[in-house]
Formats: sequence, structure tokens, C-alpha cells
Amino acid sequence: MKAISFAAPRQVEIVDIPSPQLGPEDVLVDVCYVGLCGTDINTYRGLMPLVTFPRIPGHEVSGIVVAKGDGVPDTINEGDQVMVSPYTNCGLCPACRASRPNCCQFNQTYGVQRDGVLTSRFAVHYTKVFANEALSLKELALVEPLSVGYHAANRGRITEVDTVLVIGCGAIGAGVIAAAARKGATVIATDIDDAKLDDAKKYGAQHTVNSAQQDVLAAIHELTNSEGASVAVEAVGLPETFRLAVKAVAFAGRVVYVGYAKNDVCYDTTDFVRKELDIMGSRNALRVFPAVITMMAKQQQPFMDLITEIYPFEETAHAFQDWEAEPTKYAKILIDVKA
Repeated sequence: MKAISFAAPRQVEIVDIPSPQLGPEDVLVDVCYVGLCGTDINTYRGLMPLVTFPRIPGHEVSGIVVAKGDGVPDTINEGDQVMVSPYTNCGLCPACRASRPNCCQFNQTYGVQRDGVLTSRFAVHYTKVFANEALSLKELALVEPLSVGYHAANRGRITEVDTVLVIGCGAIGAGVIAAAARKGATVIATDIDDAKLDDAKKYGAQHTVNSAQQDVLAAIHELTNSEGASVAVEAVGLPETFRLAVKAVAFAGRVVYVGYAKNDVCYDTTDFVRKELDIMGSRNALRVFPAVITMMAKQQQPFMDLITEIYPFEETAHAFQDWEAEPTKYAKILIDVKA
């Protein structure tokens, strides 16, 4: 069967790979859409340290169940529309013992530490499969990145009394905004792209700041009576935005880092202690896929607006070339595997 493979940085090929073998507790998924994310573009650029080549990319996926093993329960059936959790967990490491398998020490995410799902079909254990008929297959491909943002909001312990600064309004930032708004918080969104900021308002942000045109710290001080945001969530992955989160957050505030910085981040750590900050990483998503599916099914926010463009499977190389040439143009690219 066909798959997309990175033979080396910036070298995208269509290759033939063996058909997947179905275990007794596995389901066979016929792939329909695969979303591309920051991990994929950084793998394409050769900047993802967790990836070795060759590598099949892709972990944001929707598809249809076409077969299942004898040990799969009746809650999953052939013909079901599904999205898939792309992570693994060992069950034995400190994170797994703490009931936080999303940050398993030995996690292998599709398309990162193991080959991904930008293929015709793949087999996966039934516990990683989430079926839903209310959402379209395109919408189901958005569930995973929105769940990463939703989990970051949970990590920040966001409630209705919080003012939340969300730095970066891509798909993950949109998940943070929607989750924070759903929890009743006041949300301030910042990005360099006015179109993404317009979308941020649709997902629940009450205030927006274009960081390419405005002084973000000055805007935050004005919007918070000079106190700062009670929670800052960084979803960009740049040293300057890592530092901005610490500067913009209030005393006794919480900082949540979702983005992966590609370079070392240098801090004046005085504010860590002076403000007595809670500084947290947020990795993957923990038990929130059903909540995100429910949120999307209510159709209260236009999450489909996140999709900037859809490329057919054979044009995947062009998708990466276009994205690298104009990185700010795209919020979410989907690959239509069946096109």
C-alpha cells in the first residue's frame, strides 16, 4: 500500500509499504484525512530531534473502521467514523504510575518516534480509537490538535475567575481558547496574524492583540488593571514567547508551555521566585478526546475555519513546500488521502 515518507529533510516520497497486520484487539482504519502540524513541518525541515529518517509522518487522523479483531468490543464496529489517539504508554514509568500516560517516559507518537498514519490504512489497538458520527471526517481530523490545547487549559487549572493569555492562535491555541472560554475564563489572544486573531474571537477570545503591531505587555497591563494575566499559555515555541509568558503573568500566576522551543531559552529567573509562579509543561492530551468531540459536536464555534487548505495525497510534497514558503499563511493543512 502507499505511504508518504520523509527519506531525509525536505525529501518527500510516495513509497510502498506492507499492509498492516490486524491483531485480536486491533481495528483496521481506512485513512481519510491527515492533518499536518508543527511537528511535521519541523521534521520536514530536519529540526525535530526526536525523529530519525526515513519516517512516515502524520498523527492527526480521521478514517473509517474496515475490520476489527475478535477481541474488540461491540462499541466499535466496521463502518464507524473515528479519530485516533496517536500516543503510546508503557504503564510502568513514573508518569504512567501517576495516571498521566500522556507524558509517558517511553511514549512513541505516530510520525515522531514511530512511523505515522499518512498511509492508506493502519492497525491500532481499540482503546486508542474514538468513534463519532456527529462530526464530519474533516472535523474528526481536528480533534487531536484541539485536544492538545484543551489539555493545556486543564494543566493551567483554568476557571471562571481567571484572565488567560493565549500566545499563538493556531490549532493548538484555538483549543486553549475554546477550552478556557468553555470554563468561563476571560481570554486574551495574541498572534502576529490578524486572520488568526479574528478566528480567535470566534472560538471565545474576548480580547486580541497583534504582537507585530502592538506592545503585548502594555496591552496586557491595560486589560488587567496592571495586574497581568492569571494564566499564560504559550503555544508558539519561540524563546521570546517563552519569556513573554513569564513577564505577562500576574503574581502567583501559572505559566503553561505547550510549544517546543527550537533554540535555548535564556531567562532572568527573578520573576520565577518573586512572583512565585507555577511553571508547567503540557504534553499531548490526557483523557480529553471525548470532551473535545462533544464540544465540537455542539457547533458553537466554527472550528472548520482552522482548515486553510486541503491537498490530495499525491501533492503532499507541495503542501510542505508551500507551508515552508509562507509559514504564517496556514493554520491547518489537511491531506485528503482518498483524493
